[in-house]
Amino acid sequence: MSKVPMTVAGAERLKHELHRLKTVDRPAVIQAIAEARAHGDLSENADYDAAKERQGFIEGRIADIEAKIAHAQVINPADIYDHEGRIVFGATVELEDAQSGEAVTYQSVGDDEAEIKLGKISITSPIARALI
Repeated sequence: MSKVPMTVAGAERLKHELHRLKTVDRPAVIQAIAEARAHGDLSENADYDAAKERQGFIEGRIADIEAKIAHAQVINPADIYDHEGRIVFGATVELEDAQSGEAVTYQSVGDDEAEIKLGKISITSPIARALI
């Protein structure tokens, strides 16, 4: 797997989520499984099935985040700011519709950080590729 660009803020967000999953969510689901087991027959125990499904989701997410962090190329946009006006990873740009005059602001970020409502677009999106 190749390196995946990610901003410092995006890497921190993933680390916080990983910490929460390991210290809060994982112990809570283990407790829920233990309580469901105490109720007896596991073959017809919906609480047990739900807790095991939740555990699978949490463990999968932990593995996913650990892989993303391991393959991340954390980039501080301030360090690569281009004074010549070129658009690079992490750059914030303002685009204006030539006909309506409406302006939008976007920042190019890593795939996991993209959130269009916050003006953050994936570096692999067509608009970010066109801008770069």
